[in-house]
Amino acid sequence: MNVLESETSMISPMQTDPHLAPRTPRVSRTVFWIAVLSGALAFGCAPAGETPAASTTQSLPLDLSGLEVVDLSHSYGGQTLYWPTDTQGFRHDELAFGPTDGGYFYSAYSFCTAEHGGTHLDAPIHFFEGGLTMEEIPFDSLLAPAVVIDVTSQSAGNADYLLQVDDIEDWETQHGTIPTGSAILLRTGWSRKWPDARQYLGDDTPGDASNLHFPSYGEEAARLLVYDRGAKLLGVDTASIDYGPSEDFIVHQVAAAAGVPGLENLTALERLPETGAWLIALPMKIESGSGGPARAVALLPRS
Repeated sequence: MNVLESETSMISPMQTDPHLAPRTPRVSRTVFWIAVLSGALAFGCAPAGETPAASTTQSLPLDLSGLEVVDLSHSYGGQTLYWPTDTQGFRHDELAFGPTDGGYFYSAYSFCTAEHGGTHLDAPIHFFEGGLTMEEIPFDSLLAPAVVIDVTSQSAGNADYLLQVDDIEDWETQHGTIPTGSAILLRTGWSRKWPDARQYLGDDTPGDASNLHFPSYGEEAARLLVYDRGAKLLGVDTASIDYGPSEDFIVHQVAAAAGVPGLENLTALERLPETGAWLIALPMKIESGSGGPARAVALLPRS
């Protein structure tokens, strides 16, 4: 999301909850995927001239045949939704298309987009002065075990639903304490409304963000996830990690002050289990950027 108004009451990184001691993550199926991904890294780290077998690093084969890859990203195009104050949308202009004088086919395009539209990542600098910019975000915030919290039923009856601490506690009653270092993905069911702006955003008035309605994280739930559970990323299948009517964007402030990026406008979260998947969300590496388009996918065991 993007706002034109100046943000006030920004949170200092020292104004965090006092219980920041990391928790020991519970052993789960994610340990296996850590091993698989570690094996892939080890395979690529053999010294020049050596095969992986000759390397001193013990490696595991990277076998993707047992994994399903789920695309969590909307495509960019003429129907891509942006924050209402951005009225330019996505531009994709043809530079060349067709046969060349050399007899071969060639095509090329230019594109133009604001940082905060479509499936995109918010860098901490978006809502915290001095926060990490896009190219500075560490990989452990972009590649992490996914925790999917479902509030589809609550959101169906309340477009302005806020994730509650009780929702998190209910999740943990069923699945155990959320492991430190997780990527939290909030499933509201809202992506089925994409790309209808009135349905998805609650209003389709160009340039006006004052009458939006969609669910997202509540402040206390966000504080619990970021500070108590050590979440590395907050993601959601709506336009913002703050709900539609927000005026202070407090969840953005909380997350940004803790160095936690936000991943917005996700899709296909209904295909993910509550635990056991891995999120890979690689954004465009924009120098000094406050956000940018991201290709987000999930890896999960084939059923």
